Amino acid sequence: MSDNEEVMEEYEEVEGEQEVEGQEEEEAEEEAVQQEDQPPIEVEANEKQGEEEEVEEGEEEEAKPKFKPFIMPNLIPPKIPDGERVDFDDIHRKRMEKDLMELQTLIEVHFESRKKEEDELINLKERIEKRRFERAEQQRIRSERDKERQKRLEEERARKEEEEAKKRAEDDAKKKKP
Repeated sequence: MSDNEEVMEEYEEVEGEQEVEGQEEEEAEEEAVQQEDQPPIEVEANEKQGEEEEVEEGEEEEAKPKFKPFIMPNLIPPKIPDGERVDFDDIHRKRMEKDLMELQTLIEVHFESRKKEEDELINLKERIEKRRFERAEQQRIRSERDKERQKRLEEERARKEEEEAKKRAEDDAKKKKP
């Protein structure tokens, strides 16, 4: 396995862990919101009377999907330990390493695609050159055949003229003899 493949696997593992952490944080936030939304018991008794009217409205609202805010896992700030000194140099170094790995993978992908495109271009040029050579060969053969045909037609025409000239000479000789 190449170094780049190992780097990509590590990168995917880190992203997977960040997504799991992000989901856990979202679940904790949702639970906190639900706890805040629950009214005290005294208020619940008064609301039960108006609940029947709201059931019809609630059914319409339930048909619509609930909006969940989309949080990109890459934009989650790094966790800072409480009570400890924060090492910004370490955070900066890690971010630089991550950026470097991303750039290296992007560069590698770019050069692989360039190499594929270049190979395709070379193959295309070879096919064009091969086709050009085949066409030139076909044209040469066609011109040779055409020359041979023209030569045969010319010879045939000359032969017919000679035969006609002989017939005329014979006819003239027959006319003069009687």
